[in-house]
Amino acid sequence: MQLAVLITALVAAGSARADVLQSWTELGAAQAVAAKQLPYLQTRTMAMLHLAMFEAINGVEGPYQSYLKRPAKGPALAASSLSGAGGDALASATAAVAAHDVLLALFPDQKGALDAALATSLSGVDASARDSATSEGRAIAAAVVELRAKDGWSAPNTLRPETKPGVYVPTALPVGSTWGAVTPWTMQSGAQHRPPPPPALSSETWTRDFAESLALGGKTSATRTAAQTEAARFWLVTGPGSWLQVVAAFAQRPGRTLLQNARLYALVSLATADSYVSVFEAKYRYSFWRPITAIRNGDRGGNPRTVRDASWEPLIDTPMHPEYPCAHCINSGAVAAVLESEFGKGKTASFGMTSPALPGVTHSWDSIADYAAEVSNARIWGGIHYRNSTVVGAEMGRRIGEAAVASVLRPKS
Repeated sequence: MQLAVLITALVAAGSARADVLQSWTELGAAQAVAAKQLPYLQTRTMAMLHLAMFEAINGVEGPYQSYLKRPAKGPALAASSLSGAGGDALASATAAVAAHDVLLALFPDQKGALDAALATSLSGVDASARDSATSEGRAIAAAVVELRAKDGWSAPNTLRPETKPGVYVPTALPVGSTWGAVTPWTMQSGAQHRPPPPPALSSETWTRDFAESLALGGKTSATRTAAQTEAARFWLVTGPGSWLQVVAAFAQRPGRTLLQNARLYALVSLATADSYVSVFEAKYRYSFWRPITAIRNGDRGGNPRTVRDASWEPLIDTPMHPEYPCAHCINSGAVAAVLESEFGKGKTASFGMTSPALPGVTHSWDSIADYAAEVSNARIWGGIHYRNSTVVGAEMGRRIGEAAVASVLRPKS
């Protein structure tokens, strides 16, 4: 399906069953995937998109603090509160314009498709409201784009391969080597939540983790169950695609307002964007080896309890960046922390999602913690992480999510 057709279909479907947030979230995610953005870059796209829509729906005089620190009144962003009774239509129109302009700045070659999507969102809006929404939405988008113009996202990959002169090494460069230096959204720096080093190769933790990944993560494992194999493959989905359906399930619960959901999406996107900055800062700080490397060199770690398996391969392909900590786990930990801040811990109404890696398969959970736990376990069952790394990553993510909720988009006092 051509991208323009895909986008039109997504917006039409979203308009029919949800609201401006859902429609433009799906559209933005589709744009990022079609542009072949890597997962961590996709989180930057979604953070910019969701922040712009939150600012539009919250309005200058809305009940939550502006991330952009917008003045109460001003020539460029002067507008009455767009949220509240009777204001959702204008707020939605403004959010659509802001979303359109953010995506246009990121994907200028898709102008025709984005313009068509905006026309769909603005259909039925009267001329005066359309003018107001256009002026306000464009100003918000411009402010968000300017905010992130020099955040370091496009720094070149200058990682130097480790080798001896004349000796061949694999030529594919690891990814994300500079992402830990990207300007964060809610943290002071990428190193703010840096974890302690991975376990020593002589430790009980390492011995346990080595054995677990060896037994459960191998392509031909005799101990991994069918359910564990399915979970490992299900969670091949990466980036925003691995949590946006979960957020949507909670956003669509009865009684939720447009503004509440705009804030929810923005907080999740800001926290997950920061989780990637944090995890890559740590990954390249420690450069810890993946299971395929460790297991094939089990006799070189100085630990007599780790045994080399010369032909071991993981169930799923190993990502091209260091192992410690787990990126999927820090992402889901951040998502879980934001969701629990609003919906509580413990049992909840069942929610679920599908995965493009396993079409037709749905996974469901009865608590937010169960969702995050499955993500962590799946990375061990897939043979690409160790238990300690998943625990550390999930805890980092929870701290990032909790700090985001506590520091930005707060209710005005």
